[in-house]
Amino acid sequence: MAAAMTAAVAQSPATATAPKQIKVKILNSAGQDAGFATFKTVKKGVKVKIELQNLSFGPHAVHIHQNAVCDAPDFKGAGGHFNPDDKQHGYMNPMGHHNGDFPASVSVGEDHTGEATFVVHSISLDPAAPNSLFLHGGTSIVVHEKADDQKTNPSGESGNRIACGVIKQ
Repeated sequence: MAAAMTAAVAQSPATATAPKQIKVKILNSAGQDAGFATFKTVKKGVKVKIELQNLSFGPHAVHIHQNAVCDAPDFKGAGGHFNPDDKQHGYMNPMGHHNGDFPASVSVGEDHTGEATFVVHSISLDPAAPNSLFLHGGTSIVVHEKADDQKTNPSGESGNRIACGVIKQ
């Protein structure tokens, strides 16, 4: 088993195989569990299932950010939104949306949990793809304090970053 893991690590991004599915743990700024995101390759893109917990009631924007860094407390090291296609922010933007934008925010209920599932056509789990979540060593998934307005650059007026998970192969 250790030899297989070493071989997988030694592969270059161009020769690495695309995983069918990855699951990413999301933590809040105190390092506590805030949920998971599951990414699964499907016929027309990537199916993303976001399961949030231990967060405040209300809608929360969730985006893919360009760096595989989740440095608490503000998660600024995650950088801007994942955007290899060099578009604007939000699904309602006539200039097109960032690759890392999702079509809706995730609603967290009074029980402090929330869940949403999207099929995203602008991202890939294929390490060789120009829109791969594994570009430049990976990306991150960031949860924001407020909803995404789907149009305002650069982040949809979604507020502070409150939770984060690193996306790596």
